[in-house]
Amino acid sequence: MSLSDGGGYGGEPGGPDTGGQTRTRLPDGGGDTYGSGRRPRTGFSSRNLITVVGVVVLLIAAIAFANRGGDGKGTSDGTAKDAEAQSTAPTGTKPVEGKNGGIATGFAKTEQGAQSAAANYAVALNSDGMYTKDRRHEIVTTVYAPSVVAARESDLDKAYGDPGFLGRIGLKPDGRAPEGSMFVSRANPVGTKVEKFSGATAKVSVWYSALFGIAGAASKNPVAEGWYTNTFDLQWIDGDWKITGFTQKDGPAPVGRDQAASSAEEMSKAVQGFGGFTYAR
Repeated sequence: MSLSDGGGYGGEPGGPDTGGQTRTRLPDGGGDTYGSGRRPRTGFSSRNLITVVGVVVLLIAAIAFANRGGDGKGTSDGTAKDAEAQSTAPTGTKPVEGKNGGIATGFAKTEQGAQSAAANYAVALNSDGMYTKDRRHEIVTTVYAPSVVAARESDLDKAYGDPGFLGRIGLKPDGRAPEGSMFVSRANPVGTKVEKFSGATAKVSVWYSALFGIAGAASKNPVAEGWYTNTFDLQWIDGDWKITGFTQKDGPAPVGRDQAASSAEEMSKAVQGFGGFTYAR
């Protein structure tokens, strides 16, 4: 669950209401797929050969340029260059320099760096660590701008530290799951989008699915899936992107598939066995 600057909470089902893709190109075969290629004409001149080689080189260069994706720059008016999402493409820039308390830090001062920061911060702010005070403060200190840390800690302590809320979602007053069960709170980013970018500030939206609930035989709040979009206001501070504010809304949510729900034991083993990712563009 995450606190929204828009006046509400709602990072998971049951939370308090207090207010691109990389393409692979396959070469086109010349001649029969399984047979030999077409033979060159007899008397093929050196001038014609040079012309053909030149055309091939230009074609390869054009394809490489088309597949580069975004170049990490915004337009002069501070908005993203294209309305459509850019494909993931290698830039030669290391996506993240290190980690602080398990949270990726040290992102590049580019549009892609801002997207990487937003995706990883969405994961941290929707993690089960937000339900214990010490870990919550560590997360807030890492992802938020220093100027807003104190206010955010106060607001989040009131929300996540409320015994009534914790009881409604099946947790003990200290934020732990009952004996014999496991608390699950995990965000899985699907994509990011740059809304605005001006070099030292950025607005980035993160679309993600969230797993939330208690995995246990006696659980009254089994693990369920939800879909959300967080929009982060980011500022470049002391060599990294930091959150100055964000809003959250439901969806877009896809139609659910007709699949049988896993047992509490299967879900617990999956959460323990499959670790999370460091997200980068």
